[in-house]
Parts: sequence; C-alpha cells; structure tokens
Amino acid sequence: MNEDARRRRRRTPLRLRSGTNWAAQEPTWRQARPALIAAALKRAQARSGGNWFVVGASRSVAADGRPAGRTVAGTEIVLWRTSSGDLRAGPGACPHLGAPLRESRVVCGTLVCHWHGMALDGAPFAGWQPYPVHDDGVLVWVRLDRTGGEQSTDRPPPVRRPDPGGAVDAVVTVVGRCEPEDVVANRLDPWHGSWFHPYSFTDLRVISAPEGEQDEPFVVEVSFKVAGRLVVPVRAEFTAPGPRTVLMRITEGEGRTSVVETHATPLTPPGAAVPRTAVVEAVVAASDRSGFRLARSLAPALRPLMSRAAGRLWRDDLAYAERRWALRNAGTFPG
Repeated sequence: MNEDARRRRRRTPLRLRSGTNWAAQEPTWRQARPALIAAALKRAQARSGGNWFVVGASRSVAADGRPAGRTVAGTEIVLWRTSSGDLRAGPGACPHLGAPLRESRVVCGTLVCHWHGMALDGAPFAGWQPYPVHDDGVLVWVRLDRTGGEQSTDRPPPVRRPDPGGAVDAVVTVVGRCEPEDVVANRLDPWHGSWFHPYSFTDLRVISAPEGEQDEPFVVEVSFKVAGRLVVPVRAEFTAPGPRTVLMRITEGEGRTSVVETHATPLTPPGAAVPRTAVVEAVVAASDRSGFRLARSLAPALRPLMSRAAGRLWRDDLAYAERRWALRNAGTFPG
C-alpha cells in the first residue's frame, strides 16, 4: 500500500466492499458447534456476579421528584435520587400498607408514600430495608442477595470502558419470554451475525474461539454496514465477565476501545411457567478521530439513533433466545 492510500485510510474508516449476496456467504454452521457454545455458557454461569443485577440506564433514574420502579426475579424495587443526586433503592412496597412506592413522590430527597405520607430517606425504617445500589455512570445496579444466591461483593464485576469524557453512551431495554441463559447463549454465538442480521453486518469471520475448558475470548472480524456497499471493518472480542453479562469490545479498527455491554436481568421468579427477561444493553462508543468531538456534542440527538439500532438487532436476537428457551423446555433443544 502506497503512502497516499495509507493517508486515505487514516482519513476515513469507510471501505467499499464487493457485492456478495446473502445466500453466497460462507456457511458458519460447522463452526458454530452447539457443544462449544454450551461450554462457553457453562463457564459464564460458573462466574459470580456478586448478586448484582442491572436494572436500567443511569439517566433513567432522574432527580426530578419521581421515583423509578423495577422488578427483578419477582422482587419489586423502587429507586430514587437524593437532593445531592445519590441513588437509593429498596423494596417497592410501602411497609405500612403495601402501597406501590414507584407511584409516590420524592420531596427534598426523601421518598414520601402517596397513600399515608410515610417518609423513607433510604435508611432502614419500620421493617423497610434498603438494597445496596450502584450507579457506574452508565448503568444502575441493585444487589439482591436472596435472589442471586452468590457471594456478595461491594461492587458489581468491573467492566473496562472508554474514558467517559471522550465517549457517547446509549442504553436500550427490551423484554423477552426466555431466561437469562438464553440471552447469554445468543451473545456467545457470534457466527449468526451476518446471517441473522444482514442489514447490519457482513463479512463476519470468527478468528478464534475458546476450545474445551479454555477461558479465552471469541475474536471476530466483521464489517458494520453504513449505506449501500460502504462498510466499516473492525476486529472485536466477546467475553462473559459474569453469569448475566456479555461484553463486546472493539480491539482494532474504527472505534477501538468501544464496548457493547449486554446484561440479562430476570423479571419473573425462578421456575416461572413463562419466564421473562430484560435485556439491558449499553453501547459506549469512542473514537480518536477529531470529528468525534462533534458527535459527543450531539450526544442527546445521537442516543435515540443508537438505541434504535440496538433495539432492532435485539428484536431479532430475542426471537433467537425465545426459540432456544421454548425448545429447551420442550426437551427438543439440539444442544
């Protein structure tokens, strides 16, 4: 490659690919071995999440006088912010007569029940016990020791993200009829990308995958579609740092260090006849290109577009996860 070509590649991440139709792709079913995916899932499930569950985006719990309500494994949770912006969380039922605290009000940082005025400042009171809560700047986590059944930790498992001062983040939440393991298994199958999502990905190739008991990442080369034949090629790694989390990190190409965090949070109690799981996905995008500073300044406008793109992918991937759950529970799942 001559110097002019190198300069052009530095100026733009876009590449022009040759036209290959969907059916002409190299099949990936031989590489996507059920036993390999099952082994990666088993290793993920053996890790501890410290009893921490993602319940939504940090910005979804606003300091505007309104609490937020969530449900994890059948446990009703209320969250709110104090006057200083600190996060509080606890059972979603008022200890007096069971009023839904998510419908109450926050007055000067105190949660005031709208039925009889019981005030909760986040400390134990009248049988109401707070839950440990953590705001990492992008996502909100709640620790539920009885639900998780794991060894408790002071903080959720750490996730390495780009410097927040140079990144744009967006969070999307979608809900499906499946269990968290079905969501994690979907993300630990990178081979389906350009077959199942041809509108977003092309030229996908899995460079390496963990074999046997190896605790190695899935390494993938793939091109993100932009428009027509224009694509952005990258290399990425998939890892599972916890039993309900899969992390995709771009390691080479445009957006290096950017991450996509997929968190699977059960909504229904264990053993529910029809389980429901919330997929909370955070996209944290970064770039060392000078034009990305403009993108950061437009973050409020970009976030809905980023969330819409992630939501479209997950409409397909939830069909995958739901199908996996249905076959598994019918006793006909191939794995």
